[in-house]
Amino acid sequence: MKRFFLFVCTSLIFSLSIGFCQESSGNNIPLIGDTAPSFVAESTQGTLHFPEDYGRNWKIIMAHPRDFTPVCSSELLELAYLQREFNHLGAKLVIVSTDALETHFLWKEALESVSYRDRPPVTINFPLVDDQAYVITNLYGMTHPRAKKGENIRGVFFIDRDNKVRAIYFYPIETGRNLDEVKRTLIALQKTDDDFNVMTPANWEPGDPVMIPFTTPLIIENMQMKNSLYFQYNWFMTYSFEPAQDPRKE
Repeated sequence: MKRFFLFVCTSLIFSLSIGFCQESSGNNIPLIGDTAPSFVAESTQGTLHFPEDYGRNWKIIMAHPRDFTPVCSSELLELAYLQREFNHLGAKLVIVSTDALETHFLWKEALESVSYRDRPPVTINFPLVDDQAYVITNLYGMTHPRAKKGENIRGVFFIDRDNKVRAIYFYPIETGRNLDEVKRTLIALQKTDDDFNVMTPANWEPGDPVMIPFTTPLIIENMQMKNSLYFQYNWFMTYSFEPAQDPRKE
């Protein structure tokens, strides 16, 4: 009886401490341009040292409130079907969930047996990270005090080669994330990094014209030529069919 009483008290204290940490640390979201917070945690692929283990790769952190939740399960399956494409893009995927590591292994095994949307079962090759103490969750500001505990940890963080946060999404538990949009965002960020002086317009897809943030006399002159690479909808909306030439490389 004494052991049971001690167990109940210990569990209650642990739960209260978790709740306090959520309320006190929930709004410290690393903003775009900030250095991504580092952490060490156990995962389904062993101990993870983030971001050091990924070197100069892009990183995408996707967080989930619990294992075996239906929406999150569909997202992990879609992500697994796209993992080769993300790998080809030089991006490493990191899945964070507040359940224990043992549960992560069970969830992973169950997902890998599913033939989802008429596709064969797929092996999950990215790590599922144990965050049952809410350490990573709080580092990345994914606890929202006005949401119910465990229902609000659904952030997506895009982190570049220099370990800077480049884009952030947050989704409620009832709305599934669009994994094609996650991939599109990554490609758009890489496009603006790798090509000089370009931006991507609304609904941009790879291969579409890009935008030029400001025109130069050379661009204006080029627009008068036949088969020009540049065109405008108005003086403040200039597009290019090809990446702009970086004068620093000429």
